[in-house]
Amino acid sequence: MMMSLFCTLALSAQLVTYSGIGQHNDDYTVRVRTVGGEWHDLFEYNVQVDMDNVQNASMVQFDMGSPVEIMVKKNDGLIQTVDIRPLSRKIKYEKKMNTIVFTLDKPQYLSVEFNGDRLHNLHLFANPMETEILKEGDKGVMYFGPGIHKPKDLPGIEIPIPSNTTVYLAPGAVLQAKLVVDRAENVRIVGRGIIDHPQRGIEVTHSKNIIIDGITVVNPDHYTVFGGETDGLIIRNLKSFSCKGWSDGIDLMSCNDVLIDNVFLRNSDDCIAVYGHRWHFYGGSKNVTVQNSVLWADIAHPINIGGHGNTKGTGDVLENYTFRNIDILEHDEDDRDYQGCLAIGCGDRNHVRDVLFENIHVENFQEGRLFHLSINFNAKYNSAPGGSISNIIFRNIYYEGYGANPSVIRGYDMDHDIKNIIFDNIWINGQKMKDTQDFDINEFVTGIKIK
Repeated sequence: MMMSLFCTLALSAQLVTYSGIGQHNDDYTVRVRTVGGEWHDLFEYNVQVDMDNVQNASMVQFDMGSPVEIMVKKNDGLIQTVDIRPLSRKIKYEKKMNTIVFTLDKPQYLSVEFNGDRLHNLHLFANPMETEILKEGDKGVMYFGPGIHKPKDLPGIEIPIPSNTTVYLAPGAVLQAKLVVDRAENVRIVGRGIIDHPQRGIEVTHSKNIIIDGITVVNPDHYTVFGGETDGLIIRNLKSFSCKGWSDGIDLMSCNDVLIDNVFLRNSDDCIAVYGHRWHFYGGSKNVTVQNSVLWADIAHPINIGGHGNTKGTGDVLENYTFRNIDILEHDEDDRDYQGCLAIGCGDRNHVRDVLFENIHVENFQEGRLFHLSINFNAKYNSAPGGSISNIIFRNIYYEGYGANPSVIRGYDMDHDIKNIIFDNIWINGQKMKDTQDFDINEFVTGIKIK
């Protein structure tokens, strides 16, 4: 009753804050209020980032339905410089000694960084308001209320989700287990709760019509969302951190009709990877859209397409992908063969075609390259070279940074080639790209056009 009353009162004010539970980080004190209203303290969670040298960073979140003011106090020294990223949001702030104040007019996911420190930053997640509040005992609802939930009698600490079920992680809920949706349909996993240090966050395999909306996954051992041979997958308002090997954000094998919308992924492997066949998942992949999102790859690629497929027959087809309205905040890959913010590394006889990258801002990154299109034969992961890459459009791409390696467009041979690549309105450090003379391009590439 008290929780219901609290949510009702908060909803009327178009601001919802919720109590936190878990490991606290004292680097910052963060408060929020409706404009001119009463300040509310937020719980500063500790999250770990960057596999190369694991560090403790901070995270806060709340829900907003009208403009709010944010106060951030730095507790371990004075503020010299401030970056509120993505920089494309152009958020202005006021600074007084060791505190800044700024206003948000709409929900969004941000990184607040002081004195150039990206490893001990504050991740600020201003969620949209929840449109429904579920409660324990509702029909078809698996409910996790405020508090820590750690099943003790399940193998591998995983929770299977049957068809026609809504899993609700209430604000303040911390679930220490993996959610598994296998051979199921019409499942929703929603709420403002946290999945904390699971083996994997959510597995969705051999299923259809699945929705994941609003939750946060903190430091899984491996993937945040693992999709295999699933049709009709929607992922919205997901926030994720990882700092271990193979701890990708969202990996999809042989999945079709996928929408990923308004996510923030900070991972120590690929943020988003889309493949064909791998392990016991079969089939190509079509109709994948990723939009309105922030990608931060402490290790590997922000976006990676085409690495795995079925080498029997003519290979898998991966087609009709759209990546739009995306901010890339980091890319750090030591191995030059794997570098690329916007990467299509085609292996295993795959055919990758009809891909659009549009309205993407890439900020200064540590080590890597901007564009990477290649037909690969990597003996570690592939049993055959990729088949082809064709009909790829890069439109309205903005990169501000220095020290990147040259972009790559490389076919494998005359029978495994790349063709019809369009670069339309590409800006690099304020200069419009006029040619590809700085690219590494081989003789197995045809049909490059600059607009």
